[in-house]
Order: sequence, then C-alpha cells, then structure tokens
Amino acid sequence: MACIHYEGRAFESKGNSVLDCLLEQGYSVPNACRAGVCQSCLMLARSGDVPARAQAGLSAAMRIRNLFLACQCFPEQDLDVASTDAALVIGAARVRSIARLAEDIAQVRLEPSNPFNYRAGQFLRLYLDGQTGRNYSLASVPGLDDFLELHVRRVAGGRVSGWVFDTLEPGDTVTISEASGNCYYATDRPEQDLLLLATGTGLAPLMGIAREALHNGHSGQIRLYHGNRTGHGAYLAGALRALAANHSRFTYQACVSEALPGPGEVHGRPPEVALRDIPDLTNWRVYLCGSPRMVEAGRIAVFLAGAASAEIFADPFLPYYALPLHIGHPGNAASVPDSDHDPQGGAPSPGK
Repeated sequence: MACIHYEGRAFESKGNSVLDCLLEQGYSVPNACRAGVCQSCLMLARSGDVPARAQAGLSAAMRIRNLFLACQCFPEQDLDVASTDAALVIGAARVRSIARLAEDIAQVRLEPSNPFNYRAGQFLRLYLDGQTGRNYSLASVPGLDDFLELHVRRVAGGRVSGWVFDTLEPGDTVTISEASGNCYYATDRPEQDLLLLATGTGLAPLMGIAREALHNGHSGQIRLYHGNRTGHGAYLAGALRALAANHSRFTYQACVSEALPGPGEVHGRPPEVALRDIPDLTNWRVYLCGSPRMVEAGRIAVFLAGAASAEIFADPFLPYYALPLHIGHPGNAASVPDSDHDPQGGAPSPGK
C-alpha cells in the first residue's frame, strides 16, 4: 500500500487520491472541479514517482518541476508531497485598461512586469489576495499584442469578478501566475482546417487562437462559432466580422440557442450549427471552450462527424462550486474557469 508523506506525517493512501487522503486527514487543500481541469489542487512531489494521469494537461515546465494534480494522483508507491504557493511562478502586472465588452463582461488588459511566455489560448490565474485566485483565458496573442487580455464575466457573489468590476482600476498592480493549459494553436499543420466552438467568454481563448493562426499564415480554413443563450451575449461580433472580411480563410458565426436570432445570427448551439455547415470533420482540428455541457456534447458530436480524438482540444469552464465532473474527452484538457465565469459557458476560473 502506497504511503503519502506530508508535513512530517505519513499515512496510507488506501487507493484514494492524494487530495482525498489529505482531506480525510483534516488538511485544508484548495480544490474545485475534481476533474483534473481547474488545477486549483496543484501540488509538488518532493520524492517518488508521480503517475502520468496526475500531470495530464500540465505544461512541460510544470512536469519538470514535479508539479501534479492532487485530485488525479492515485500513488502506486510512496510519495512525499507538499502544497506550496510557489507551485506556480508568480509575477506582477500593471492594469493598463478596463473596458466593458458587454454589460456583464469586462476586458482587462495587463502589462506584466517581467517577460511573460505564453501561447494564445492558454490561461493564467489572477489573484485577489494570497488565498483567492481565479483562472482566466488569454485573448491576446504573443507577437501581436504588447499586453495580456482577459475577458471577465461578472458572476453574482463572485469575489474576483466583483473586485474586477467594482474596485480594480487602471494603474493598479495585480498578481498573476504563469500561463498554462494545452488548448492553444499548434503550428505543426498550417494547411489543416480548424473548427473553433465557444460559448460565453469561452470566446476569449478561441479568438486568440484564430488571430495567432492568421498571423502565422495558416492556409487552412478557420471557422469560429460563438454561442449564447440570447444575442446579448454575442460580444465582439463586430470585430470578428471585420476580421472575417479581411481574411478569406476565416469565418465567424454567432449562434443563439434560447431566443430569436438577430441580424447575422443563427438559431442553435455551436456544435449543431457547425455540423449543419460541415457534416464531415475528417482531418479537421477542433477546439471547444465554454460550458461543460456544450464541451462534452460537442466533443462527442465532432468525434462522430470524423474528427480524430487526438485532434479534439477541449476547455470546459467549470464553476468553482461544481460537483465532481468526469470529463472523458479524448483530446487535451486545458484550463478551467471558476464561478467568476459564466456557468453557461464563460471563461476559466474557480470559485466565487
């Protein structure tokens, strides 16, 4: 039976995850989705072998530093672990601007104090204080933008989103983490057709992916479908239509699921609308970001339409208070949103 060593104590795992073992021993360990997505239970392995499952979705740099997801770590041998605020590389950033993209969505642009390495579509953690942080996807593109752009949806009772909307001002200094997540543009097949499916502020990472692909001269089709319950959630539609007008390889479609569509909109959820337009997804690469319901249903739908499992990249935005969610997508799990993102399909981050 594997033994877990933590803060000078040792106890048997009894086949449970490291997270459950620590919680059973009375330790307070940050956790949210319990699905290995939100990364709020990130821990450090001081010694012992970490199962590969416990590092799925982590960057190569994180894996090299022996970081792992406690909720997904079922040790097969003794493991010495530590929880640490230094699990992520932390830095400072200045708020350049805050603007409203919609009544409940704020565009936050940050200038990091030090060089910040990331890929369009990844996410970072924005900290309210030493104990409270939320994950937000990056809408900016390295090499094109000299700032980091986040789309923050206001959530009733959300501590971080409330702070962003009510207190944060341009010129303020904030604390952020390094970027992580596997839902980003890959340059290996520039001729490959890309399908981007988003709901709510899940648009942020996919807009970044589309812009980076175009910037890199991607020659395949890039088709973005953005869904909301009502047309009021289709923020940045004008900018995306302008982008489509300037790039023949890029198309954008706003989708409305629970209201009559307005001009330029169609009725239906992104996967449904996309598959009406493209029934055969053989050889396509697919990205899904937003509500867990859309992501999971969409993942199955695009797989059945011919997309290879290795070409499906999914980023469900889980609320911090969500019950355990088993996301068995065959692609790469990426960031997680918290309750400061819209449960309908917003952006990434856990908790209120």
